[in-house]
Amino acid sequence: MADSSNFIDYVKICCRSGEGGAGSAHFFRDKLTCKGGPDGGDGGRGGHIIARGSSQMWTLLHLKYKKHVIATRGENGGSSRSSGAEGKDIILDVPLGTLIKNAETGEVEHEITEDGQTVIVTPGGRGGKGNWHFKSPTNQIPTYTSPAKEGLKEWKIFELKVLADVGLVGFPNAGKSTLLSVLSAAKPKIADYPFTTLVPNLGMISYRNNRSFVMADIPGIIEDAHKGKGLGHRFLRHIERNATLLYMVPADSDDIAKEYRILVNELQQYNEELLDKPHILAITKADLLDEELKELLKAELPPNVPTIFISSVAQMGILELKDMLWESINLEV
Repeated sequence: MADSSNFIDYVKICCRSGEGGAGSAHFFRDKLTCKGGPDGGDGGRGGHIIARGSSQMWTLLHLKYKKHVIATRGENGGSSRSSGAEGKDIILDVPLGTLIKNAETGEVEHEITEDGQTVIVTPGGRGGKGNWHFKSPTNQIPTYTSPAKEGLKEWKIFELKVLADVGLVGFPNAGKSTLLSVLSAAKPKIADYPFTTLVPNLGMISYRNNRSFVMADIPGIIEDAHKGKGLGHRFLRHIERNATLLYMVPADSDDIAKEYRILVNELQQYNEELLDKPHILAITKADLLDEELKELLKAELPPNVPTIFISSVAQMGILELKDMLWESINLEV
């Protein structure tokens, strides 16, 4: 597992696209022609700033120190209607789940969700048109061209929201990291103290018939996380992109139903639409309970919420949980 300082999910970059090349005001000349017609070519467009999705990346760390990215200008047009070369594009590879926002308005302009997907973040300036475009019966020797367009200088925000099928939601020490380590090959930090997990961890979960799904261990929420406490906004942001939410409350909690309600409230206060996502409640560390205690607890659990008792350490209820998650992920919405 990479060090938490390597997980960067927010960067602000000044994107400067290239200026278009100038159109040419050339006239055809050779040893037999001293006064030929206009043949000035078009200028090349300036370089774009482009974002490209990569399934091999999971952080924006590589962009952290790129405060300015600058594309080159287009080349000027030439004779014989030859166009100038386009400016070189700058391609920024980003993880799937990256949003690109206008830094001034906060408006989301692009969303990268597929490997290889490309979007033009800041377009290069258009090249000027050569003088041959302006030839007409009444103007056979145009000496002018259309002006090239300047490149743009824009501040953009790149914001990563982890893209996963299942997001784990729970307070610190709810057993999220342990569950992820048992279900997948991911090796998150695990210890018995709050905030062991400081960054989202992703794991690929194998399922029946060679199928699989992606699970994200979102860092532990605390009460009032929606107000930004305990890096709340940074944590909650990643939950927005998960198809199904797995709420996790440990069996040794003082009040399981109350803890579940607090978790639901934090999500609701942050973004009410999160409550519309399919969800399951898992009571973790259930190896601490006997059957009689389980029955007593069931009466206190929230109605109409699919619930399961699991123990990652004792491998209890794990297969049943996978079945529930797979069914939830593939619900027809």
